[in-house]
Amino acid sequence: MSHETPQSLENDGFRALVSVDAGRVVLRSRRGTEMLPAFPEIAAGAAQLPDATALDGELVVWDTAGRLAFEQLQNRLQRRSARAARAADEWPAHFVAFDLLRLSGTDTTGWPYRRRRAALESMFAARRLSASWVLCPSTTDPDTVREWLTWASVGMKGVLFKRLDSAYEPAVRGWRKYKVRETAEAIVGAVTGTLASPRTLLLGRFDDRGRLQYVGRTTTLAQTASSTVAGLLAPPQDGHPWTGWSFSTGWGSRETLDVTLVEPELVVEVGVDVARDAFGRWRHPARLHRARPDLSPTDVPRLTSPPH
Repeated sequence: MSHETPQSLENDGFRALVSVDAGRVVLRSRRGTEMLPAFPEIAAGAAQLPDATALDGELVVWDTAGRLAFEQLQNRLQRRSARAARAADEWPAHFVAFDLLRLSGTDTTGWPYRRRRAALESMFAARRLSASWVLCPSTTDPDTVREWLTWASVGMKGVLFKRLDSAYEPAVRGWRKYKVRETAEAIVGAVTGTLASPRTLLLGRFDDRGRLQYVGRTTTLAQTASSTVAGLLAPPQDGHPWTGWSFSTGWGSRETLDVTLVEPELVVEVGVDVARDAFGRWRHPARLHRARPDLSPTDVPRLTSPPH
């Protein structure tokens, strides 16, 4: 890690831009969707910011245990008026600022990052910003970054890298990501494609009652991996636990998959990131590392929900 490259935390939230101009507050997603009606606490907190100021950052929600609660954040998107106000009391959102686009009418996007970061820190200190505003940590110290990478249990997804002399670029251009990933075992309960040529694997784990629960799906398998796994799969026997179930194409999607059930006996090792839903399921596709025919389904850790 070069001393010329700062690192910032990547949180499990929504990327967003916020601006305030003569009392008018705008909160937009990376795609330009207006989100302020769903997050009235951001509108109220904008009075703390200098006028004619704009920030880049992430909207996050923390649960009572201090873990990032992405599912609650997503649930809030559809709420308006009184429902949004009640949700703000129950699951308050915070804006974690990591870049400064405009300060008191001055366009800062052409400034080098080191200058923008210094101005952002000075603004937080001078204005004594508090909820709903949070300053994203930033460092050039490798040891600090290594410590951050141990924070996966609270939902921290990884770190972002940016050169100190770089100007601001929209979206995430100019940033490099390092995501926290871990390996885990799961049971193959179904596939997309066919038994002879599986395309992706639908994965499960047993819960505390001994029921096989769906936990996620792999990315598309390479041809060699597909052939290897195909030789280890068997058609389902009587009473498959997922008979009659439907599976979405992705976390939060309503589109369903066409799947082929298999006998839930093959264990695979997959690489996953730290993003989980409230039930402990993987929100992002897993990457197949290898089949583990040496393990039985009872060797796979039980499904547990993230701590609350």
